[in-house]
Amino acid sequence: MTMGLRETKKQQTRAALSETASALFRERGFDQVSVAEIARMAGVSVNTAFNYFPTKEDLFFDSQPLAENHLADVVVTAPSDTTPADALLADLLGALQRRDPALGLCKDAAAFWRTVAESPTLTARSREIAERAERALAHALAERSGRQTGDPETHLLAGALCGAYRAAVGQIRQRAITGEDPSRVLDELGPTIEYLFSHLRGLAQPLPPPS
Repeated sequence: MTMGLRETKKQQTRAALSETASALFRERGFDQVSVAEIARMAGVSVNTAFNYFPTKEDLFFDSQPLAENHLADVVVTAPSDTTPADALLADLLGALQRRDPALGLCKDAAAFWRTVAESPTLTARSREIAERAERALAHALAERSGRQTGDPETHLLAGALCGAYRAAVGQIRQRAITGEDPSRVLDELGPTIEYLFSHLRGLAQPLPPPS
């Protein structure tokens, strides 16, 4: 078997585990499903399942690495004359417009975030992801402004930006999981989010390099 075939097989196994877990979690809830059951239905051993996903929470949040780095990637790839606040605002409004599943604005995504809200374990993991995203954003802000990693100003700025972003996303998800029409959520929250982020624009000008 060539390396290419091995990698393909690994990707297929990972996808099978992820899809099986997602279906079972939607059907019965996170706490009522075991990793052993997921492995059996995916046609692999329990040890294999844990090789791909060390914990059941990892199976649930299978795109965790992307989520942890998303805000940092938005800032890093933004034009140099765009403030971090404007870059994150554009990203959030774009996600709202296209009804991004990360916001809960579709049936399956709403069920996903409802499951998170109902599980203390998943809520705790969600907070961990948010904390890692904030650290990644602080690193990106430091890199972008020529400051050292750990610079207090970039950490404070990252905290302010992440706090605003998380608060907006939290409001969107909360309304989505209660069954509100996505168009209404967009119409009502879009202008409010834009207004609030406008007040961060001055705070979040591109940081000058330290003197």
